[in-house]
Amino acid sequence: MVAPNYEGYDISTGYHPYLNAAVNAEDMEDALTAARAALPHTFTPQTTDDGKLFITGYSEGGYVAMATVKAMQAAGEPVTASAPSSGPYALEGLGDLIFFGQVDIGSTVFAPLITTSYQNAYHNVYNQTTDVYSSTYATGIDTLLPSPESLTTLFSSGKLPEAALFDSTTPTSSTGVAQIDAGADALLAEPASPPYSASEAALFDAGFGNPYLINNTYRVQYVDDAVENPDEAAMTVIHGGTLNSGDIALAATPAIGLRQDFQLNDMRNGGWAPEEPMLMCGADQDPTVFFEIDTGTMAAEWSTQVQEGLVSVLDLDATPSGPYAPLQQGFQSTYDAMVSAEGASTAIQSFHGTEAPFCMVAARDFFAQVP
Repeated sequence: MVAPNYEGYDISTGYHPYLNAAVNAEDMEDALTAARAALPHTFTPQTTDDGKLFITGYSEGGYVAMATVKAMQAAGEPVTASAPSSGPYALEGLGDLIFFGQVDIGSTVFAPLITTSYQNAYHNVYNQTTDVYSSTYATGIDTLLPSPESLTTLFSSGKLPEAALFDSTTPTSSTGVAQIDAGADALLAEPASPPYSASEAALFDAGFGNPYLINNTYRVQYVDDAVENPDEAAMTVIHGGTLNSGDIALAATPAIGLRQDFQLNDMRNGGWAPEEPMLMCGADQDPTVFFEIDTGTMAAEWSTQVQEGLVSVLDLDATPSGPYAPLQQGFQSTYDAMVSAEGASTAIQSFHGTEAPFCMVAARDFFAQVP
């Protein structure tokens, strides 16, 4: 097994190329090459490489796993099977939903990781950090993460807000184009119940406050661009539609640098599809990496492969059935016990992490069935 760390962590220097598909895929391929070269020189030199390659990862690792499969496939390098789990694959769609107010748990940490990554790679996110971030947090945010300090320390020391990504006072659009302004204003409003359930509204509401991370001017500019240059998957989800292969296209010409970068690194980009077995595992109620916009969009993109059985989708939150029913039952029972012991508002903070081991077991079982 090869389990490399990411650039920017441990003893490596420089920024972390967070959700940069090309850089991370190249790193994974380099790690594989190094591992294969080192294999005859390990403590068990009799171990040989049988040529099979299984790729898996969870969360950011799920995204990197899928990006690596895509890159290796494009290069003609064989992959036996893969199991990316709960990754933010449809980045443009996910980014749009978050800016529309569907704020995910962890967003105040993910935001500076993303802008630092893309600013270093593409130099188009901002001219200065105050273009994106509120004055409360802009200074030093471009070098804040990864950090040797714990997140608890970063929050308590005022370097990051714990949850408030956006201002609780709703800004308004003023492009002067009535259709854009009306559409943007509807999306900028803080999510409420209805149309969301009470639990969904409470979850998203936690992403608004004061002090907040993203300044109002930038949020409005982003949402204006998303209205004028829509991501079809995001618009389908935000309006309660059902994703299918006919309504998930990327935005035609996004103008905001961050949206351009999301599009470049979105797994829909390039119109590719897996050529070897793939399992996508996740959970529908995940409040950190949204299942519908990410796994659901890719399942719709690859509907032919799903129908043919080449791509499988496992929703741990679904009614238990089929070969993974015990895992679904186990996850649901585990989470229900957490809710009973800790309360729903506390348990939901651990949902994404609780999901991980069940997806990893699913990946192991999936790989065992591949010839």
